[in-house]
Amino acid sequence: MATPAEAEAAADFAEAAEAAELSRALGRLLPGLETESKLGRRRALEALEHALEKTVRPGADSAAFQGPWARLLLPRLLRLLTDPAEGCRALAAHLLDLGLRRAARPRDALPRLVPALTARLARPEPGRPPPEPCEELRLALVQLLRLAVDLGGAALAPHLDDAVRALRGALLDPFAAVRRESCECAAALARATPEHFHMQSESLIGPLMQTISHQHWKVRMAVIEATGAVIQFGNGSSVDDVLSHFAQRLFDDVPQVRQAVTSVVGGWLLNLRDRYSFFHKLTPLLLSSFSDEMPEVRQTATSLWEKVGLKWQEENEADLKDKLDFASPPPPHYPEHESRPCLGCRELVFRNLSKVLPAVCHDITDWVVGTRVKAAQLLPVLLLHAEDHITQHLEIILRTLQLACTDEEKAVVSSCVRAAELIGTFVNPEVFLKLILAMLKKAPSASGLLILASVIQGCPQNTLQPHLRVIATELAKEHICQGSENNLYLEHLLLCVQALLSVCQEDCRAASLQLMEVLVTIMAVSGAVGLWKKAQKTMDTLAEVEDIPSSQDLYRKHVGALLERITASHGEWTVHSVQLLKFTVVLTQAGPAVGEALQHVIPTLRTCLQPTTDPHMRLKLFSILSTMLLRPKDTVDSQGQFHGYLEMVVNDILAPNLQWHAGRTAAAIRTAAISCLWALTSSDILLAKQVQEAQETLMPQVLATLEDDSQTTRLVSCRIISVFLKNSGDTMEPEKFLRVYPELLKRLDDVSNDVRMAAASALLTWLKCVQSSDGKSAYQSSVQFLYRELLVHLDDPESAIQDTVLEVLKEGSVLFPDVLVRETEAVVHKHRSSAYCEQLLQHMQAMAAAR
Repeated sequence: MATPAEAEAAADFAEAAEAAELSRALGRLLPGLETESKLGRRRALEALEHALEKTVRPGADSAAFQGPWARLLLPRLLRLLTDPAEGCRALAAHLLDLGLRRAARPRDALPRLVPALTARLARPEPGRPPPEPCEELRLALVQLLRLAVDLGGAALAPHLDDAVRALRGALLDPFAAVRRESCECAAALARATPEHFHMQSESLIGPLMQTISHQHWKVRMAVIEATGAVIQFGNGSSVDDVLSHFAQRLFDDVPQVRQAVTSVVGGWLLNLRDRYSFFHKLTPLLLSSFSDEMPEVRQTATSLWEKVGLKWQEENEADLKDKLDFASPPPPHYPEHESRPCLGCRELVFRNLSKVLPAVCHDITDWVVGTRVKAAQLLPVLLLHAEDHITQHLEIILRTLQLACTDEEKAVVSSCVRAAELIGTFVNPEVFLKLILAMLKKAPSASGLLILASVIQGCPQNTLQPHLRVIATELAKEHICQGSENNLYLEHLLLCVQALLSVCQEDCRAASLQLMEVLVTIMAVSGAVGLWKKAQKTMDTLAEVEDIPSSQDLYRKHVGALLERITASHGEWTVHSVQLLKFTVVLTQAGPAVGEALQHVIPTLRTCLQPTTDPHMRLKLFSILSTMLLRPKDTVDSQGQFHGYLEMVVNDILAPNLQWHAGRTAAAIRTAAISCLWALTSSDILLAKQVQEAQETLMPQVLATLEDDSQTTRLVSCRIISVFLKNSGDTMEPEKFLRVYPELLKRLDDVSNDVRMAAASALLTWLKCVQSSDGKSAYQSSVQFLYRELLVHLDDPESAIQDTVLEVLKEGSVLFPDVLVRETEAVVHKHRSSAYCEQLLQHMQAMAAAR
């Protein structure tokens, strides 16, 4: 068995023999590399490639290759990198790659290799192309530089300047693959020379940031990862130069790019030497990924942030000793589906919030939509970490939320609502209400109401309960609940009420009246049907909270106080007054409860329905009054007390408005007033005596309205006269009674058949009143005149009128039959429609025979 010395000698001999054989092989081929012929040089390179692949086989001794490689091959191959023939340059680069991989000491080649690569890759001047024109060759050269970095390691430190110059040019290469390879090479160079790289790292930041917005997402991702390594192992102050570019990449359409940013920023927060100086700048970038649309990115951000917090907590354990030993429990009403961050994460945010918050508040109102969305999404994440420390920054947060809640982007508003809910969770209501209510008092706005609704929604019930009445009272004040007729404003006002009902529930009984007034205001002012229905539904919810069967019962409970508040200023109302609109809502929605508050309703109507008030308001109120009088038992007379106000209604409301005044508006008011009178007289709430009293007061005005231009007015007036006559015709003074039928006779010539038929019906009632009176003989001349005029109308072209007049004559014939026979026989030969006269005469004969 050979001794160690003999074995070593044998190995040296074998190495020398292999080196000699390789030198001889190369000696035969190397002269071909110097020939002037491109083809000759290429053939020599191909032969050399074949020889190397044959000689330099796997398992061969790299030490034997080192000598011929460094002495013979390397210098010539480096010279061939500048060969005019592209094929020769490509083969030379390939052979250099083979040689570096096979050499025993590849670091020895760096002093000559790196400058040669730099000469082909570095740009002579900014904006000019690199010396190597071929894209594929530039890629091969960058790959060769990367191989040198991997094999050379720390030995590259003396050549760092040349390597960085080469990379600066390659990072701006037009070929995307070259840029990607350059990024990977830059990252490898940073890791290989950490002790010296900081002197050159800043020069790579510029080219990297010029490439970070490249159209290929793989290039963008490579740039981000390379920047992470360059700053990690280089000069940390370059963080300031890349922050804005990294922030822009958080808006990238490709998830892999956003994940790369998240990973790099998380790595800096964990391992960057100067990270304590950059916490306030890097933390927002990492936390922004919490709201990324891709679960993978969110998971990466969450995992890295937790590691950052735990590491910071360990490094500052002495400062946090009390907080760690006596850990505070999560605040009550902590948001569901949210896990509380560790103490280190919360402290990091709290300590840097004063630096981060102004920038977030600025970006949340930026003109770029994406920036506003990202900033708005970041705000609730910060507030979730800051917890009750929000209080010291509350004013700027609320001011920002008020602006942001007016944004057209739903994503921005949604995030702001979430932030406001967290304020309600973590901040004492006494503090945030003082600021929010002052803000609303100064300038009520839809955004301010949305913030208030959101903080209420996030507040726990036991904390909010002492302030419930204050909130409801403020909402019910005119400057807030009547602050705008805009539907969005009203919708957010409704949200405030809904939030109070949702959070406080049965506690809302203490502020039920104020909340009800707000809901009535919304129903009164809103022009949207959907919003009106929502308000009505909320009213039902309020009734449930009060443990009352329905909203009408809720009106019954509060109608007196509610109307007292609403009608306090009724003397100043116009058709545009919000209080008038609220009054109409109560009258139309309260149902039977109206009958319990007549002491407020009727005096208000009397004041508002005077001839001197706004005519449009009078029209509106008369319409509502008519509707109520059509269903008196369900409205004004639900308690049987309406009769006590009848005199006021007749004398102070209806009578003044039946007076004739010129103009279309005045005519419309008369129509509305006469319609109210018809509803009143046709209902079953008036006794005969009350109808008689009304007739004594209103008959002159009603007779006057028979001449009105409005067909409706004339028609309703005829019907009302008929009702008056039925109930009190036989008790009327003869003089007044005789004034009625001439006015009705005129209506038989009306342009409207409906009016003519109603007038004929009223005349029949008048005749019946004559029949029932004790001194009917005193009316004979009047009745005879009436017979004569009615006989004329038997020639009417309308058969319906003829039939109606015939029936009136038949019914009225019982008064003075002989007179009617004489009048009929006197004109029978003059009538075109003698058949009607003959029918009348036959009827009279039948009556005479019966007698």
